[in-house]
Amino acid sequence: MLNIIPPRIIGNMVDSIQGHQLTVQKLIFFLTALTLVGIGQYIFRYFWRRYIWGSSALLERTIRTRLVTHFTAMDETFYQKYRIGDLMAHATNDITAVQQVAGIGILTFADSIITGISTIIAMMFFVNWRLTLIAIVPLPLLAILSRILGNIIHSAYDRAQAEFSSINNKTQESILGIKVIKALGQEKEDIADFDAHVKEVIKANRRANFLDSLFDPVTSLIIGLAYVATIILGGYFVINNTISIGQLISFISYIGILIWPMFAIGRLFNIIELGSASYDRIQLLLAERSKITEAFNPVTKAPHGDVKYEIDEFKYPDSNELALQQIKFSIKSGHVFGIVGKTGAGKSTILKLFLRQFDDYKGSIQVNNIDIKEYKLDTYLPSIGYVPQNSILFSTTIFENIRFAKPDASIAEVENAAFIADLHDDILKLPDGYQTQVGEQGISLSGGQKQRLAIARALVLNPEVLILDDSLSAVDAKTEDHILKRVKKLRTDKTTIIVASRLSSVMNAQEIIVVKDGRITQRGTHKNLINKKGWYEQTYKMQQVEQQMEGRK
Repeated sequence: MLNIIPPRIIGNMVDSIQGHQLTVQKLIFFLTALTLVGIGQYIFRYFWRRYIWGSSALLERTIRTRLVTHFTAMDETFYQKYRIGDLMAHATNDITAVQQVAGIGILTFADSIITGISTIIAMMFFVNWRLTLIAIVPLPLLAILSRILGNIIHSAYDRAQAEFSSINNKTQESILGIKVIKALGQEKEDIADFDAHVKEVIKANRRANFLDSLFDPVTSLIIGLAYVATIILGGYFVINNTISIGQLISFISYIGILIWPMFAIGRLFNIIELGSASYDRIQLLLAERSKITEAFNPVTKAPHGDVKYEIDEFKYPDSNELALQQIKFSIKSGHVFGIVGKTGAGKSTILKLFLRQFDDYKGSIQVNNIDIKEYKLDTYLPSIGYVPQNSILFSTTIFENIRFAKPDASIAEVENAAFIADLHDDILKLPDGYQTQVGEQGISLSGGQKQRLAIARALVLNPEVLILDDSLSAVDAKTEDHILKRVKKLRTDKTTIIVASRLSSVMNAQEIIVVKDGRITQRGTHKNLINKKGWYEQTYKMQQVEQQMEGRK
């Protein structure tokens, strides 16, 4: 609203000069008024930016936190439905679009509606209504063309951003797979593929920049038409004494103020539509509900005791085939339990139910005679140390990776966990020891070192149940034996479950089950099973022959 005052003051000043009526007192009054208006605008703009931009930043933080918190609460079914790239886009681009509605959208609305209307009213009342109507005739064209051309440019920049994301993905894949690329001699082919991505990025950006370059000339043409109409008709009104020169100058200043609101109308529609579509997509994600629910009055005491696993049958969501049936066993606290079988037999599915990744099954799983569904999730899950075959390592130091699940773990605890995992000596040989950066996905470590680091990370928790899901497959037999002996010695009063392809990993288990097609086909100790005809005995003999052949090499 203060914007409409300076043109009026300048017009009055010009009229005073033309009429030889400008005195020192009037000049001081005009300059003081302009100064006060400038100070007022500065103060208002400060609060405007602080509260509007600040509130939009708080909104962005609130939605982003809500969304990421929602991601951490969702189950495996959710992540099977949505790709990681899509979730990343929702958590970045979509939230930014919503934030822009609350920030630049509000400011654009104020500019296009409040500023536009107030300026037109000032032009009509302070200058001349007929001149106002003639001058603003070309300006709606600016809003229309801004809207049309803005949509085209928006699509072009979306394409450019998509191509840029594509080249980012390509770069990431090439860096993560650099060992494979070099091993297979595919450097030239990978560079050629990268070059093709670069060309697509350049092509998309050239189109976006070409369309963007059309915007300013069109804008200048329409604004020029408004100024031409003003000068011709305004000059005529001045000659005929309908308006003064000062009023004409004020009027031209008002047109300058009015240009941005006309721009803003077209821009406002784009911002609102983009933000609305993004908000709908975010709400769709937030409306998803995890099938893993907390009990109404959950048990908050950490589980400790025997495990009783009795699953009558289980099917994966959207599947009609039984993944598990009649899987029943018990594990006494302090015992080692082995699960073996062919790939796809159902071993990992057994673990997924124990880890509460799926709850929709017939039967029950109990720890200390309490159904695992009755435990509070934040109490139950931290009591399990799960080590998958392919562990996720974070781009930080070895020390921080080991104590990830227990941030307050002492140096002694970390080193002890590494010792049990037979990794301590390897770490000391590295240039920076425990402060060595592992790189993205642990790219600087070998496969065996990654697995042992993941085992150390689980051991530092001293969990009630330790699950090794084929997590010794990348270490040699001697290292495997060292680790298992140390684990058994450390965990005399806690449960250990070992899923393995190599039978040497479960030889010392108190009980072993053989799983095939989601069923238990054999069970017993290692000694019992190798004396029975079946998969276990055949596999053990075959692996013994393989070890002997490797020993001869």
